[in-house]
Amino acid sequence: MTPQIETGTAEVNGQSIAYTRQGSGPAVLLLHGFPQTKAMWREVALALSQAFTIVTADLRGYGDSSKPECVEAMSFRNMGADQVALMRWLGHSRFHLVGHDRGARTAHRIALDSPEAVASLTLMDIIPTHLLLSELRQEVARAYYHWFFLAQPAPFPEGMIAANPDGYFESCLLGWGGATLEDFPPEALSAYRKSWRNPACIHTMCNDYRAAIDVDFALDAADLNRQVTCPALVLYGATGAMAKHYDVEATWAPRLADMRAATIPGGHFFVDEHPDKTAEALLAFLKELPAL
Repeated sequence: MTPQIETGTAEVNGQSIAYTRQGSGPAVLLLHGFPQTKAMWREVALALSQAFTIVTADLRGYGDSSKPECVEAMSFRNMGADQVALMRWLGHSRFHLVGHDRGARTAHRIALDSPEAVASLTLMDIIPTHLLLSELRQEVARAYYHWFFLAQPAPFPEGMIAANPDGYFESCLLGWGGATLEDFPPEALSAYRKSWRNPACIHTMCNDYRAAIDVDFALDAADLNRQVTCPALVLYGATGAMAKHYDVEATWAPRLADMRAATIPGGHFFVDEHPDKTAEALLAFLKELPAL
């Protein structure tokens, strides 16, 4: 039986956060990355909802959530505070947390700032933000050039992107591991295009990357000696840029006290490419954990 999907918007933490909720059982929050929306989780959420209550949410600045103007507002700390407030608003004071790309960076910050709320943490296809920026390699800078293009002062990147948003953001989807547009479900692509064609969204996505350098780097530097203590899973694309350039597991080992790791076929966007294998890996991890 296909579970009923609740769709709504929560007014929390000074923001409007768009969300969906489906299924029953322990709560799991799924956070998307750049340049996507909560639509990326559709198939994974359906599979997980057979055993869990699944919440997907648009990060502030993305999708149907509100778009704050200033750079500082788009820090991972602020994005994370929204999501903790959303889950409390929905009645879930403690939950499993899963993030991909920017959603994973937000999830890591949530686990540091609100450890009492996070029962487990799954990080998908990232290395730690501070490590990527502090020990930047030439080959990574070339593959992840968008970090530095998007972080240029406004309105330079916004104006260039606005001339052809589909062309720019689809080039991002096709990078970092060699996906094709056919790897993305049509309904998900439609949601992504609707989001990134909005000039306000282009601006807030740029501010996301500005904040990573101007705000988040210092926050992460202050927490370099802290570990996330809850059970953690690191998943990454077997042919993605992170797997190519890093020992992904080794980058997280000092930061996660109870870590396991696995690869999923495909590149950075393996959730879209292989939702079945992604859901299988998540279910195997989540079902072995103690009840909330």
